[in-house]
Amino acid sequence: MGEIKILGIVGSLRKNSYNRFALKAAHELLPEGAMLGLVELHGIPIYDQGTELTPPPAVVEFRRRILSADAILFATPEYNYSVPGCLKNAIDWASRPYGESAWAGKPAAVMGVSIGSLGTARAQYHLRQILVALNMPTVNQPEVMIGNAERRFTEDGKLTDEPTRKQLQKLLLALTVLVKSSRAD
Repeated sequence: MGEIKILGIVGSLRKNSYNRFALKAAHELLPEGAMLGLVELHGIPIYDQGTELTPPPAVVEFRRRILSADAILFATPEYNYSVPGCLKNAIDWASRPYGESAWAGKPAAVMGVSIGSLGTARAQYHLRQILVALNMPTVNQPEVMIGNAERRFTEDGKLTDEPTRKQLQKLLLALTVLVKSSRAD
């Protein structure tokens, strides 16, 4: 079957984002036979339908990375009870032009980290609604909502909370199982 290529999308532009740290932790916790690459959203301009047929180079590269992956792992912070604008913008770019979505049928998993106690619950539920519209089969359980981030990560970004590491490991395993079942169809 070959190695499963997962593309981790950092849903934050912040340099020391806890969501970037969580994706780096995911890299350490991958099941055998899986690999994880990260993509940043820096440089992706605001979506403009007038240019979707000739997208900017950053968008072309973003779409290429999505299309070459077997699965997507979204790591989203929560801004104003929803996903950050940069993440929604990138999702919109890759879904266009109509009928040529890079997301269609791509297995996905969602996680998120925040300094608050809810751990991005509302943002994740909004993102899941978007993924339904994009026809992306998504891991339902476990839900990885990492709250109180400063207690779970060291200052240099290492995930030290063992129960959180185990949940993340379960999510990654569920994603690889979803990819394998998608391949069997």
